[in-house]
Amino acid sequence: MVLKFTKMHGLGNDYVLVGLFDQQINDPAGLARAMSDRHLGVGADGLILAAPPEHPDAHVRMIIFNADGSRAQMCGNGIRCLAKLVYERGWARSNPLVVQSDRGMHTVELSLDDDQRVKVVRVDLGPPELNPRRIPVALDGEQVVERPFKLGTRRLTMTCVSLGNPHAVFFVPDLRGVPLSDWGPRIEHHELFPERINAHFAQVVRRSLIRMISWERGAGSTRACGTGAAAVCVAGVLSGQTERVVSIDLPGGRLKLEWDKRSNHIFMTGPATEVFTGQWPL
Repeated sequence: MVLKFTKMHGLGNDYVLVGLFDQQINDPAGLARAMSDRHLGVGADGLILAAPPEHPDAHVRMIIFNADGSRAQMCGNGIRCLAKLVYERGWARSNPLVVQSDRGMHTVELSLDDDQRVKVVRVDLGPPELNPRRIPVALDGEQVVERPFKLGTRRLTMTCVSLGNPHAVFFVPDLRGVPLSDWGPRIEHHELFPERINAHFAQVVRRSLIRMISWERGAGSTRACGTGAAAVCVAGVLSGQTERVVSIDLPGGRLKLEWDKRSNHIFMTGPATEVFTGQWPL
């Protein structure tokens, strides 16, 4: 028995996507670990399942597992990939699409080329969560904005945001001074974060442009993190360093983020790319 899958990426943040409209799996966490392995599997930052929705207003349900098999509530790059796959495979042909994630409902607008292929995707990520108890982060107060954070002998400042998954944002003067492979796992597993955390380092180029690098919870260093970019957008506004509409350059490319003042929702715009299809033996 084999499982049909599609390898996709959003700015290099790559995932194995599996449709559950005409097939099923029994151990998604184990499958995520096996397929994500870059030496013995397909190689990916995680596994995303496109399933029939549970909510009557949704067209599709997104279920996400990180490369280590842990469950994720939301993925900004992954939802763009899922929307492209669902539309182009004909599992749902609505535009906009409504995607149900573990965080809630997301409206996804698709920009199509002349061949009705999805080129760019705009996602409503919903409002950011800033209450430290709900992120969660073990600090007091109503928000965690530019709080001192000690990492060994280094003193950083940290802003924490949740987009369904927890993020810690650190603004630095120059990304070249960030040893990501050292700092990333130490922050991910820091005692302040009871559910671990995604760590992002950001450099403000100007008020409308930011550069960032990411260490993702359960995946490690990635070329892009969509919800992380949204968290950086929020952190830039809260700290007074950026505008509400920004371009964010990641190692894999550029995303556009907007934190709408009226609705309090964050909108992310970026590409999604199909790499190849295959079959995985079960």
